Amino acid sequence: MDKYPSATLNDAALMTGWLPEQRIDCPFCGEPITIVIDTSGGSQSYVEDCQVCCQPMQIVIDVEDGELLAVVAEH
Repeated sequence: MDKYPSATLNDAALMTGWLPEQRIDCPFCGEPITIVIDTSGGSQSYVEDCQVCCQPMQIVIDVEDGELLAVVAEH
């Protein structure tokens, strides 16, 4: 019998402290950067500065049922 029959990837991440990373391209300088995604909060939108050019990017994360559907970085 499975010890965690209804556990999702997000549940496993929360239990182990592991959060998935996503590579995106900065909409300003075009450089690839890696951001950490917390899918436990559902879909979200926030501002994060580019690690290369320091410009503020709007990060939009689309999550459904604990699964990451899309990550978009906008001006």
